[in-house]
Amino acid sequence: MKWTSDARGKVGGGVLLALLGAGIPALVGAALDSDVGDPYQETRLYFGTERADGRPPVGEREFMGFLEREITPAFPEGLTLQNGRGQWQRDGKVIREISYEVVLLYPEKEAAERGVRIERIREAYEQRFQQDSVGRSDDRLTADF
Repeated sequence: MKWTSDARGKVGGGVLLALLGAGIPALVGAALDSDVGDPYQETRLYFGTERADGRPPVGEREFMGFLEREITPAFPEGLTLQNGRGQWQRDGKVIREISYEVVLLYPEKEAAERGVRIERIREAYEQRFQQDSVGRSDDRLTADF
């Protein structure tokens, strides 16, 4: 059989379409498979350590005490603590500080009740350590443990 460029293009295109046709259902099926985990809420809290009143920053021992007294009892099933370096601006001046990030995961159906606990934690830290704020971010995801 003599191949012409027209015939090769049609055969090659047909093979490509067949391969894509076989792969697309598998890809779509994987993308739609929601049995990967259960619906969870993830909250990240950002704790700065610089104090506005000029006193020394919140030390690691102080923060770990706060974690033990306030956060662990509110989330006894677990959490993740990460050390960080943060920065923000006050009166045109960039403030750089040691910071802590706490990651909390909890079932989405408990989000309202857990949100109350989280707000208590934020308020307690702000008051105890003279902080302007404790940052918070929330996201929905699936998780399996």
